[in-house]
Amino acid sequence: MSHDIAKKANEIILESISEGVFTVDHNWRIMTFNRAAEEITGTSRADAIGRYCWEVFRSNMCEGACALKRTMKEGKSFVSSATYIINSRQQRVPITVSTSPLKDEEGKVLGGVETFRDHSLVEELRRELSGSFTVGDMVSRSKAMKKIFNILPQVAESDSTVLIEGDTGTGKELLAGALHNLSWRKAEPFVAINCGALPDTLLESELFGYKAGAFTNADKDKPGLFQAAGKGTLLLDEIGDTSAAFQVRLLRVLEEREFQPLGGIEKIKTDIRIIAATNRDLRAMVEKGEFRRDLFYRINIIRLHLPPLRERLEDIPLLVERFIKKMNTLRGRAVSQVGKEAMGLLLDHDYPGNIRELENIIEHAFVLCHEGEIGVAHLPAYLLRQKKEQHFDRSAIATSIRATEEEIILQALQQHGYNRLAAAKALGIHKSTLFRKLKKYTITLPEIDGRTGHKEPS
Repeated sequence: MSHDIAKKANEIILESISEGVFTVDHNWRIMTFNRAAEEITGTSRADAIGRYCWEVFRSNMCEGACALKRTMKEGKSFVSSATYIINSRQQRVPITVSTSPLKDEEGKVLGGVETFRDHSLVEELRRELSGSFTVGDMVSRSKAMKKIFNILPQVAESDSTVLIEGDTGTGKELLAGALHNLSWRKAEPFVAINCGALPDTLLESELFGYKAGAFTNADKDKPGLFQAAGKGTLLLDEIGDTSAAFQVRLLRVLEEREFQPLGGIEKIKTDIRIIAATNRDLRAMVEKGEFRRDLFYRINIIRLHLPPLRERLEDIPLLVERFIKKMNTLRGRAVSQVGKEAMGLLLDHDYPGNIRELENIIEHAFVLCHEGEIGVAHLPAYLLRQKKEQHFDRSAIATSIRATEEEIILQALQQHGYNRLAAAKALGIHKSTLFRKLKKYTITLPEIDGRTGHKEPS
């Protein structure tokens, strides 16, 4: 076989296989790019060739443990490194990667070759089989959370302001962190600040910084979080607790994309991404005049609502498993799981503190349980008291219902002169049903039947 025929055969094979294949030179410029690579990345061969590999591949390995870089450095192959890429549609695609040195016939290294396989279908099947979806430090089986997880990559890749709503303890900061880590800003800082915990002056100095002499004890310039975060992400938590005056200044920063430090004259440009979070109903606050309408619409470009834990009880076993693994690592313990009866108590609880409360419960259990199974005795006492109170309440309700029914039957009998047939008709039940209830409540009737005035035969 001639050299040209062999080369043509190799090209046909590369175009026919389902794995993506590309090669790079020593300057990391793409030299070849096969059909499968086009389909998986969403980038055409014409657009890919000549560009740096990281511009096209956009993998989470590109900034750190790049398998191709390691191959070219050490001159040997590496197989099946699990990673993901962001394709041209801003979607996260799970893949496995294999790399090898690219050598000519004489063994001279010309660059590197990388093959990769799309595992989206495998990942989807795995998730469906396990019934759970995971994003960052968040895990869930609920349909509501699955909807959020599905759109998160697209939301992350946009630069739009996001409003995260949810009760305290539902994981708003975790969701904001996941958005940051999925975005192109992930190498930049992620900064969070609780707006409700600080008075206006301190909040503004923390966010915008100040110049020396701006106020007493301001001996030198201090950059604020807007400046320190660079091109990163800033989470403004509990934004519903801010004052009207602060809301005006924040709105101006969001609209003009620049801010002015306290005591400063010049304005500083900012390219930071803002994520706002609140446990309050901002729309209702706007209608009541408690929150600025213009700021609400500025931060409400994309809205994500985290459901409370009581609406996603199917997530409790998943979260418990995750917290146990975490606490085993931190405390050096060997706790295996939560026992059946103890899990029953966890599933019966309403969780006003949401996921944070559940994690505190597991941490409490680790104080008393060092290994094996977490039992009822290891859980906080209030869970057991609540169970007893619930049982008492149900018993009390049942007793109240029985007493009410007995009283109604007696009233019907008295109104109809103890004529059982007439009383049964008035109650809308059959006479035999009335007899059973009389026996159930041990109701003793007069010996004279209301119909005849004679004794009723026993």
